[in-house]
Amino acid sequence: METYYNPKDLPKFTDIGKEAPDLAKKFFEYYTSVFKEGELTEREKALIALAVAHTIQCPYCIDAYSNACLEKGSNTAEMTEALHVAVAIRGGASLVHGLQMRKITEEVSM
Repeated sequence: METYYNPKDLPKFTDIGKEAPDLAKKFFEYYTSVFKEGELTEREKALIALAVAHTIQCPYCIDAYSNACLEKGSNTAEMTEALHVAVAIRGGASLVHGLQMRKITEEVSM
């Protein structure tokens, strides 16, 4: 089945810089630096990236960071827990905007 997202496109990511090589170089240098071990391990950063990938709903990122998590030693249970953290934050962020709804309905109802 054909879909808009093709996993075979992911390895072509660096091609995005062909028309703007200086900007691409800066981005990829930054990107590489971000994922190097620092205060957080590479494994922890991959788990964070996987959770964010689900939040922004990027299938390419989900593929890339699912693989990165496994390569860095995470297991499916840890990855699933990271996903649930993202879901809880996203759900809470949606719910808290309900305060705006309540404020409007209270003002209109007065």
